[in-house]
Amino acid sequence: MVEQPIQRPEISPAGASGKTGTREAPLVVHIIYRLAVGGLENSLVNLINLMPAERYRHAVVCLSDCTEYRDRIRRPDVPAIAIHKRDGQDPGAYWRLWKVLRRLRPAIVHTRTLGTLEGNLYAALARVPGRVHGEHSQSTYTSGLHQFRHTVLRKTIHPLVHHYTTVNNDLADWLVETAGVPRPRITRIYNGVDTKKFHPNGGSRVPLGPPGFAREDSMVIGTVGRMQPVKDQLMLVRAFLHALESVPEGRKTLRLVLVGDGPLREPALGLLGAANALDLAWLPGERADIAEIMRGLDVFVLPSRNEGTSNTILEAMASGLPVIATRVGGNPELVEEGVSGWLTSPEDPPALSTALRRYMENSELRRLHGQTARSMAQSNFSMEAMINGYLTVYDTVLHRNEKGEDEKQFSRTKTI
Repeated sequence: MVEQPIQRPEISPAGASGKTGTREAPLVVHIIYRLAVGGLENSLVNLINLMPAERYRHAVVCLSDCTEYRDRIRRPDVPAIAIHKRDGQDPGAYWRLWKVLRRLRPAIVHTRTLGTLEGNLYAALARVPGRVHGEHSQSTYTSGLHQFRHTVLRKTIHPLVHHYTTVNNDLADWLVETAGVPRPRITRIYNGVDTKKFHPNGGSRVPLGPPGFAREDSMVIGTVGRMQPVKDQLMLVRAFLHALESVPEGRKTLRLVLVGDGPLREPALGLLGAANALDLAWLPGERADIAEIMRGLDVFVLPSRNEGTSNTILEAMASGLPVIATRVGGNPELVEEGVSGWLTSPEDPPALSTALRRYMENSELRRLHGQTARSMAQSNFSMEAMINGYLTVYDTVLHRNEKGEDEKQFSRTKTI
């Protein structure tokens, strides 16, 4: 079957009546590449679950496929539709996308990342009145022919996009500089974090790993994410091994947790094994109990080579953890150096090892930075702020033809 609604009821087109005399909320179709574990997908699920149902209805269209991650969407009226696009050029997939959009007749299409940007062309051909595109991270191709092609694609498509959202200021600047997107058409909306689900451990360590893995006097450092080169968990492993050997009693106190799966998992195990440190690390693979795992850590580390706005940093901050992150993407907008954590250069294990040793040698500094991180998560990165930001964008795009004042309205919001 080509179009695959997955365990969700069919929905009415935008403007159709669910009941006699009752007009349904406008429909937003979210086009993503694949619905699976990831930061972008987590933000989308939170947005759908928490946005008031009377304001907007939702549908998710996956260019590739949908995994069991769709079950995290709690609203029963949200279908997940898989287009099953093949790798590379697949014109038939976009024909199927156009047919889905013509059938659903949404009020707004919201595409996300470069991989779905062309969806705005087919939304325009399907006569979708409102078109929004979200950027969550820069393309992994930053030079050469790939960069040229991506720049041409963005410049070609951007007249069809009514408004852009980014998850940090760095991405907004990048869109202006690389694609020539007018700055008033870009709104920065930080990802939100659930500060009730993610909270500090209350003073007692949550057990992690096999029996005896971490003691009360241990310092457990960890990260969460897909084990892929852009996340660069191998850099963290190398920094961990460097700290083990450079700090007296390091092997007795320092422990490493790497949560996630992917192509870097086996190389990470290889590095640890070669250093006779397998028993000092725990690599459980992909997990669903991230909030509990966070409460078992003492320090969170994000060693990425590139980032948008990291959900895992926000979750760590809400959990009361100091954060060490690389100085890339939106990380400097989340981590205040020397106040809630430290920033280091990417691909620099010695610098990361130095930051780790600061916390190993000063548990009080670790505690103070964690407290500050929690306060910042509560005040600056709430779910409410994220939901209100997207509501403002959708409302303005939806009514732009009626009022013709979308730029004026956005000037009264947090527009970059």
